[in-house]
Amino acid sequence: MNELVTGDAVVLGLRPAKLPSRALAVVIDLVVVWAAYIVVSIVLTIATDSLDTAAVAALAVASFLLIPVGVPIAVETLSHGRSLGKLACGLRVVRDDGGPIRFRHALVRGAMGVVELLMSFGVIACVASLVSARGRRVGDLFAGTLVVRERVPTDRGRPVPPPPPWLVGRFSELDLSSVPDDLWLAIRQYLTRMGQLDAGVGWSMSQRLADDLASRTGVPLPPGVPPAAYLAAVVNERQARDSRRAFGSAAAAAATVGPVGGPAPVARSPQPRPPVVGQPDAVPLDAPQGVTAPPASGFAPPA
Repeated sequence: MNELVTGDAVVLGLRPAKLPSRALAVVIDLVVVWAAYIVVSIVLTIATDSLDTAAVAALAVASFLLIPVGVPIAVETLSHGRSLGKLACGLRVVRDDGGPIRFRHALVRGAMGVVELLMSFGVIACVASLVSARGRRVGDLFAGTLVVRERVPTDRGRPVPPPPPWLVGRFSELDLSSVPDDLWLAIRQYLTRMGQLDAGVGWSMSQRLADDLASRTGVPLPPGVPPAAYLAAVVNERQARDSRRAFGSAAAAAATVGPVGGPAPVARSPQPRPPVVGQPDAVPLDAPQGVTAPPASGFAPPA
């Protein structure tokens, strides 16, 4: 299986990594980690020569937990799924919905990796990867993650279409913590392939996904907002939060203040917003009086 496919035959632009490339990445990581562990163990042995046996044993256990177990967890968390071996092989660990992993994902993968990779010498991980359709080991199943290939042809990936400008930032106060990863995955797959679906099928699917998303967030779908535009705006908000969490607000600040030493940004009048779907005479929220808003291209209901 080269790509992720939903039950609606919608292909997601992520390619799961094969077992040989994953095994090579694991071997590189293990060589680096165990080399560092041996060096630290030798240094500790020389430095703790005068200590008693119990203290030496405690230091040995602590060094094992910190280096072969703790270091991979910290590296995957800080690099958002790219260890040294995965970087060399062009791989990355992502969530099931394609988003960047967090500490809890790396912690579960690292804890299960002690049993899968270290204690069983990789046998459990290899068997699980061969049995799984997506090549996932047991740690990936428990953590809800997937190892994908990053070095793929650029024409294979399909980015999520941006929402209409009048919806950008409208959902910054939504609580997205209760939305499961499988729903994010379904929404992303729909948005990347909605142009290939039948108009009626795509519209009903967007309504169903929008209702599911609204029930998870606890905020109903705003009146006059097309379901597909609502989904695109919420996904855009989530991606913005992930970017701020990963890279900070430097990019957002640079985009608002403009170049250093350059002219101050010019204030622009608010853009008109599209009309309510199915109600041609309605005026969108916050639209200036007397202004006819343009249609929401790509998010309009079927004729």
